[in-house]
Amino acid sequence: MRKSSLLIAAAVLAITTFTIPSHAQEKKEAIKPADSPSKVVLDSWNDIGRKLIAMAEDFPEDKYDFKATPTQRSFAEQLLHAAGANYYFTYAARGDKTAVDENPKRSIYKTKADVVAYVKKSFAEGAAAIKAKGDKGMNDLVVDPFAHQQARIYDWAYGFIEHDGEHYGQLVVYYRLSGLVPPESRPKK
Repeated sequence: MRKSSLLIAAAVLAITTFTIPSHAQEKKEAIKPADSPSKVVLDSWNDIGRKLIAMAEDFPEDKYDFKATPTQRSFAEQLLHAAGANYYFTYAARGDKTAVDENPKRSIYKTKADVVAYVKKSFAEGAAAIKAKGDKGMNDLVVDPFAHQQARIYDWAYGFIEHDGEHYGQLVVYYRLSGLVPPESRPKK
């Protein structure tokens, strides 16, 4: 019995002797530093923008006025609202006092191309405002007209990123009710 125990101990010792050093000799990859605050905000802004723009470009134009229920916004109105509300952030970040129309009229944006262009423009202008603010500007204060209090630019931006995400989720339902698969849910090529 003692002989078999010695053999097992020798085998364990041999295995650990030859495997542990190989792990210790593996090249350690340097940990990348965290992205800057403005880059994190910009990446999130651009990601939800990419998703909504993809939907705007993809959804069939003949279904742009589809409503899940009669009291809800149409597909186009959802996009116009999300894009219009983006200007609360963009104008505040730029120090622009222009009034915001968070519900642009469908009668102004009559075609799919008009809606797509407006959605693209709202995200491009928001991205430009984030870039202009840079890291130092992320802590600048703006007045939130809904809460009647000050908010930091990055908090304000994340509120609108979340708002756009909520509308993205609603638009996924419009896709499904129309018998379509949203771009993000399709298999990746």
